[in-house]
Amino acid sequence: MANLKIYIRSILIPVILGGIVGFFISGFMNYSSLEKPLLAPPSILFPIVWTILYILMGVSYGRLESKSLMDSKSKFIYYLQLFVNLLWPIFFFVLKWRLFSSFWILLLVAFVFLMIIDFYQKDKLSGLLQIPYLLWSIFATYLTISIYLLN
Repeated sequence: MANLKIYIRSILIPVILGGIVGFFISGFMNYSSLEKPLLAPPSILFPIVWTILYILMGVSYGRLESKSLMDSKSKFIYYLQLFVNLLWPIFFFVLKWRLFSSFWILLLVAFVFLMIIDFYQKDKLSGLLQIPYLLWSIFATYLTISIYLLN
């Protein structure tokens, strides 16, 4: 039962925080009016993908927490990347800092990569569960830089 609580909390934190940011920026979303690059997905895909990624993020964190493998360094990296993640849509959509957002998302990719290495060293599956997040973040980097250049 204790492990179930750990997993629920670990999943709900990123999902709820992501939902709050999504709700906050919804009035500022202008994705449909932007000039987009080849391979740009429809806007409906983003909340679906991010929900899945936040769940995987929470499961990964929960595995480490439930096995007592989560130390202060791992928590710092995890919450730092989550913080950087949650600020990106505010910079990009609300403030419209497209160039800044391009650099910010590169920072996110670096932190996700560090998190994967750290998690993988403690529990292989916890690290591997973050690979879709890294791949999506790299794809989001392509979108961010391309949108900046095209607009």
